[in-house]
Amino acid sequence: MAKQAEFIDIQRYLAGMDYPATKDQIIRHARSKGAKGEVLNALQRLAEGEYDSPASVSKAVAQPSR
Repeated sequence: MAKQAEFIDIQRYLAGMDYPATKDQIIRHARSKGAKGEVLNALQRLAEGEYDSPASVSKAVAQPSR
C-alpha cells in the first residue's frame, strides 16, 4: 500500500493527464513528468485497464498488492 507522500507525488506527476487513460499511458505520462522510484513502482503495480480520473488511480494504488 502506498504512503500518503506517494499519493501526493503520484497526483503531481499525473497533472495534465487526459482521462480515460490506460495503465501504460499513465506510466508514460508520469515518466515524461520526471517520476522515478516509488512513484513508478506504485504505478507499475496498477491493474491493467482504463482509469477515468486521478482519484481512480489513487484508489487503485491504495489497494493492497495481491
